[in-house]
Amino acid sequence: MLTLTARERPAAILGPGRPESRVWSFTEAGQPLFPVLRARVGDRLRATLDNRLPVHTSIHWHGVRVPNGMDGVPYLTQPPVRPGETFAYDLALPDPGTYFLHPHCDESGQAGRGLMAVLVVEGDAPADYADADLVVAIKDWRLAAEGGFLPFETREGAGRAGTFGTVRGVNGTAGPMRAAVPPGGDVRLRLLNLDGTRIVQVGVEGGAAALIATDGQPLGPLPLDGDVDSWRLGPAMRADLLVRAPARPGEILRVVDYGSAEPWTIAELTASGAPAARGAFAPAPLYASRVPRVADPAAAERRTFRFGASSGGSLADAIPPGDPLARVLLDSLCVRDTSLWAINAKSWPHGPGAVLPPPLDSLEAGRPYLFEWINLTPHPHPIHLHGHTFEVISASRQALPRHLADTVILNPRERVEVAFVAAPGDWMLHCHILEHLEYGMMGYLRVAA
Repeated sequence: MLTLTARERPAAILGPGRPESRVWSFTEAGQPLFPVLRARVGDRLRATLDNRLPVHTSIHWHGVRVPNGMDGVPYLTQPPVRPGETFAYDLALPDPGTYFLHPHCDESGQAGRGLMAVLVVEGDAPADYADADLVVAIKDWRLAAEGGFLPFETREGAGRAGTFGTVRGVNGTAGPMRAAVPPGGDVRLRLLNLDGTRIVQVGVEGGAAALIATDGQPLGPLPLDGDVDSWRLGPAMRADLLVRAPARPGEILRVVDYGSAEPWTIAELTASGAPAARGAFAPAPLYASRVPRVADPAAAERRTFRFGASSGGSLADAIPPGDPLARVLLDSLCVRDTSLWAINAKSWPHGPGAVLPPPLDSLEAGRPYLFEWINLTPHPHPIHLHGHTFEVISASRQALPRHLADTVILNPRERVEVAFVAAPGDWMLHCHILEHLEYGMMGYLRVAA
């Protein structure tokens, strides 16, 4: 049994000798800000959330195919976990891979203060697959020079591409991650974009590299070389790389974000110590995915969802008189005062008296679906579907391979098709730029058993 205690504590995000910040975390002072939980595929994870914060919270197990009651969405799949309360999560781990956990109300504020953790589910490769296995959790921080938090959102940012951080960081501190690795060794890098706004374009300098997984699911390996030299990670997306460390001690391999105005170093791996006994760099594929696949996407039932600006209509407007949903009152932590974004011209409810809305659509469990997602806006939207891993079938403005994911970027004016087999429950569908979901680009699907 694992206990995750959510509490406020000091953390030296700005670095040694600089002012500390008051973060929210599942760890105590002096420990890494983002704990890394490790388990084996097939394990049963029993975790108790103990809320010591001044507001309610919950845990969403992002990317993990969980029972609907364990999905961690207040008012939809569970009650809010209020200050001083606990909630017991009990879930099997059906898929190996790289995942993370975060709250699902006031996410820009709670995750913005650091309330997240990484979950690594092992079992997708033999034990000798790599000489090192490193977590690289990318997150910017909205911090002033004295260490205090700036407002996590601005109305201008919320209505455009999001409000960006002032301090770039990895693994809970400012600046890149630095690690020593065996010369000539193979290193597995588990990259997670935990930022609420920034889209990262990942490339590698100083050594060979291959993309081996996206959002926890095996891909390729896809060499990062001439034709495909980088991979984009929107908020909440993950990518596992296998890289070959430099052969000579003291040489450095760099992981770089090319999506910034200036290239920014995410990680530096310095060759040090005894060399690894490896031959030519030839990454083997990870074990095959266990996710149910749609055999013939063209024959699956098609549904279309358009992501655009708010037209003033709320999902809750469709609730008929006497419907039980009208009695599920959302609190101010889970809604904003207005809507700026929408799905199919309907926004998540906002303002005082907002109630849980009806679903965006109704599906049947066990049936294959092909979703067409269309971005009507001039801004990118990383779209996430809870409880499912889907296959990206096509994208009109990106040269993407077919791959499994739980979040995919929709470029401006782009159309993307994804296919999946529906699982029973009420499952959120939303943009993962946190201000976008909080200001309306969010709803849920009801899948009948």
